[in-house]
Amino acid sequence: MEQSQARINYVIGPDGSPLTIADLPPPNTRRWVIRRKAEVVAAVRGGLITLEEACERYSLTTEEFIAWQRAIERYGLPGLRATRLQQYRQ
Repeated sequence: MEQSQARINYVIGPDGSPLTIADLPPPNTRRWVIRRKAEVVAAVRGGLITLEEACERYSLTTEEFIAWQRAIERYGLPGLRATRLQQYRQ
């Protein structure tokens, strides 16, 4: 008998509202705005999806995901702004 891992149904998203798998950005997302990055980070942190699932689903490297996570930890959501990346990396 195969034992399946229990999944949680939702996590609290970056805006404070419930975030489900259906609410995540589509797998073919190419334009990564702050909100989408923050939703993926919240989903992984909360256990909605694993880091491996997120990287596979969105064709991300582990390093890219960790960079998003660190940007949020250090600078909050504005840290995810691509145009501000150089400013924050100093």
